[in-house]
Amino acid sequence: MQQYLIRNIAVVNEGKTTVQDVWIKDSRIAKMGPSLTVSGNYEEINGEGKYLLPGVIDDQVHFREPGLTEKATIYTEARAAVAGGTTSFMEMPNTKPAALTQELLEDKYDIAQQHSLANYSFFMGVSNDNAEEVLKTNAKKDRVCGIKIFMGSSTGNMLVDNFLTLEKIFSETEMLIATHCEDEKIIRANMEAFKQEKGDHLTAADHPLIRSVEACFESSWTAVQFAKKHDSRLHILHISTAKELQLFTNMMPLAQKRITAEVCVHHLHFTSDDYKLYSNLIKCNPAIKAPENKTALWQGLLDDRLDIIATDHAPHTWTEKQQPYQQAPSGVPLVQHSLLLMLEYVKKGALSIEKVAEKMSHAPAICFRIKERGFLREGYFADCVIVDMQDKTPVAKENIYYKCGWSPFEGHTFPAAITHTFVSGHLAYANGQFNETTKGHRLHFEI
Repeated sequence: MQQYLIRNIAVVNEGKTTVQDVWIKDSRIAKMGPSLTVSGNYEEINGEGKYLLPGVIDDQVHFREPGLTEKATIYTEARAAVAGGTTSFMEMPNTKPAALTQELLEDKYDIAQQHSLANYSFFMGVSNDNAEEVLKTNAKKDRVCGIKIFMGSSTGNMLVDNFLTLEKIFSETEMLIATHCEDEKIIRANMEAFKQEKGDHLTAADHPLIRSVEACFESSWTAVQFAKKHDSRLHILHISTAKELQLFTNMMPLAQKRITAEVCVHHLHFTSDDYKLYSNLIKCNPAIKAPENKTALWQGLLDDRLDIIATDHAPHTWTEKQQPYQQAPSGVPLVQHSLLLMLEYVKKGALSIEKVAEKMSHAPAICFRIKERGFLREGYFADCVIVDMQDKTPVAKENIYYKCGWSPFEGHTFPAAITHTFVSGHLAYANGQFNETTKGHRLHFEI
């Protein structure tokens, strides 16, 4: 494998930024320090004026394969991820067929092994009637990121509203349980009320009122009660409301928390005011809500009640998104631009670049107990990203790598650029060009 020596780069890691050299050899960071001397053949990269961050670990993406490959594939979306500085992803089970058996789960790992440019892991899915199959995943807890429950929100055949099933999973699983929390009864009642008032004239602006704050809070509160009852390891995905923040704490280090929370980039960036411009393009579940929620989410992120920044990357075709509100599917493609978006907020002074590395790299590694990734440390896998904070990245159709071919950021210019992305020591992306001769690795987890 090619060796690399990155000279004089600002290394962002574990709360500090220091100018160092970084030697990458045999998939790993071999050495870090000033003015390194190394042996053998290597490619030297001038990092002067640039930053080196640990690669982003996105704990929630939908790459659509198998069965929904007109929207995306593991190959296309992992490629887009790498172009955006995301070196590892954890993918959700609501594909077609859904990953509800051990065989179907391993099929996805087989596809990724052949085609993913990024490192990968896949969640085991839960339905109302597959609890015994789910519990078999306990034997793979060093090789599978977690169990995913669509708790109270209908997604295909994966709505889990049977409390006996929930009791069994929460009491007997030995793995992290990740939940999508929205209360389906509240959503259905809200939808019925809006239909009676507006008939078929609903729009995307109604979405955050139908999939309301109360729908999110009630379901998240229920999940927390199950976790506390059984001392389960619970991770609630895509928190979108101010009210839910009362369910989480910042009174202990992340590694000691049994209940953790994720916030997604679109909930940190957009508000309900943006439906006027974007309409169904930003329709997602849980919904992007009123501005006061965005303000509270930023506060919760900065004070560590919210632990991880992710995307919930969920591509749909342009044609699907142009349908009327009720027919248009929910989901937004984001994984290529999540790091750039957060770096824009660094430029705005909303958070530090060290906080970006913490919430997008360190925290996912800690929360999921990922082995030897998420930090820039000697001996760890060389998952890292070179960023130029003086450059710009315009978003246009020709440089959008999602299979769906569109982004809500099209026409926007980010005030930073990702120049190089290393995946397990392999230079997978450099200055707009991909090197696909080596694939990503399956993630492994501490037991």
